[in-house]
Amino acid sequence: MAKFLAELLGCTLPEKGASPLFEPTIFGTLTDKPLCDHNSDKMPQTPPFPGMFASSGYNKNLYQTKEEDYGGLYYHDNNLVSGSLEALIQHLVPTVAYYPDRTYIFTFLLSSRLFIHPYELMSKVCHLCVDHQRLSDPQADKVRIRKIAPKILQLLTEWTETFPYDFRDERMMRSLKELTHRLSTGDELYRKTVQQMTQALIRKLATLSQYEEALAKINSTVTDRLTVLKTKPQSIQRDILTICNDPFTLAQQLTHIELERLSYIGPEEFVQAFVQKDPLDNEKSCFSDHKKASNLEAYVEWFNRLSYLVATEICMPVKKKHRARVIEFFIDVARECFNIGNFNSLMAIISGMNMSPVSRLKKTWGKVKTAKFDILEHQMDPSSNFYNYRTALRGATQRSITAHSSREKIVIPFFSLLIKDIYFLNEGCANRLPNGHVNFEKFWELAKQVREFMTWKKVECPFERDRKILQYLLTAPVFSEDALYLASYESEGPENNMEKDRWKSLRSSLLNRT
Repeated sequence: MAKFLAELLGCTLPEKGASPLFEPTIFGTLTDKPLCDHNSDKMPQTPPFPGMFASSGYNKNLYQTKEEDYGGLYYHDNNLVSGSLEALIQHLVPTVAYYPDRTYIFTFLLSSRLFIHPYELMSKVCHLCVDHQRLSDPQADKVRIRKIAPKILQLLTEWTETFPYDFRDERMMRSLKELTHRLSTGDELYRKTVQQMTQALIRKLATLSQYEEALAKINSTVTDRLTVLKTKPQSIQRDILTICNDPFTLAQQLTHIELERLSYIGPEEFVQAFVQKDPLDNEKSCFSDHKKASNLEAYVEWFNRLSYLVATEICMPVKKKHRARVIEFFIDVARECFNIGNFNSLMAIISGMNMSPVSRLKKTWGKVKTAKFDILEHQMDPSSNFYNYRTALRGATQRSITAHSSREKIVIPFFSLLIKDIYFLNEGCANRLPNGHVNFEKFWELAKQVREFMTWKKVECPFERDRKILQYLLTAPVFSEDALYLASYESEGPENNMEKDRWKSLRSSLLNRT
């Protein structure tokens, strides 16, 4: 995981000649906005059960002004800014007269895993619900239970809908089953609600397992072309132009892959990827024994694959005219990705064309009309903290907000830059204050950034799927970096002693392997 993060965080746009694999670099200021500016906009959450939350018998925004007024919580200008972990947990649990603000639910469930395992949090929530609301008392007031049960079920639904991957842990499922059983005993309405919630959760987890199996199958079919590189038998080598010669269609299929992979990334992965040991916890980090950001990591690996695929397609053809045609094709694909709002594929394509084995092909580039490519590079220029890209992203986001069609709703960010922003937000503010309180002001800002991602990932791709193109994009073998250099030198010979030495070394290595 450490190596993955090091690669991930070096997401400055590669200069011509650089590898697209992200490497560690030093970055300046991330944003002009304060790191811990709290905005209480609503987070994307599941809707309330129809008819069950019509009464106004509880306050959704219970704000106090002094810490002592609400056991361990501190507010500033009616915004929760810090609190003890125990007080924050109590603030999550509904009562007959209170239901937590949904923004708070999302923010706390997202950030709490930095301090406590989700299964431990669920255990505490269950304990508070059962003991404080006397759910275990057979003589409990049935009217009271009818008032509190819908609120507890709503909280559990928020959790299972927004953070379903937490429930891959058997301990989570046991606690969920125990609490819902207490709530639904003897009441058909609650029993039906529990059944619907549980079935939806199981479907999500089953779909995730199928997705992971599909990824493993795809990865197992991808092999290196280095062994066939020496002779380049055209009979066994297809290229992208034989599969799809329409830039708009290829951009649409790339968008299919991007949106599918985005949809499987849980919001908690943004936190778990960077989880550190809690200084108040004598035990090891909450997630040091589990790999909890696998979908996020798989998405970054897709970016690197696409970059290498682009470089492979350019370096593979023997004829200079064909190579130039492939470059111009990918420039057009990148432009269509920009128009769609697919910035991740756009950046991957630019990165692939900027790799050294591609950029050194001066005779090939001499036959390419590069004006459109120059415009795209300008849009993704890393200077001033990717100012041009961030401006374009804001425009796409605004278009998405006012969109009337799924096509206009698509926003696929340059993902590694999004990760970098979240990482530096996490590094830039302490998780705890000197008095030991959780720095909740920081987590409002973290949740706001993840909230935007949640909106983007829920967009359904409006384009028709082309299985043949998708299969090629996902499974076509790609050259290793050495193979790319060797293909490049064979297409346009070495220009200096350093390139000649590398060419000889690569050819010798290839002969030894064969």
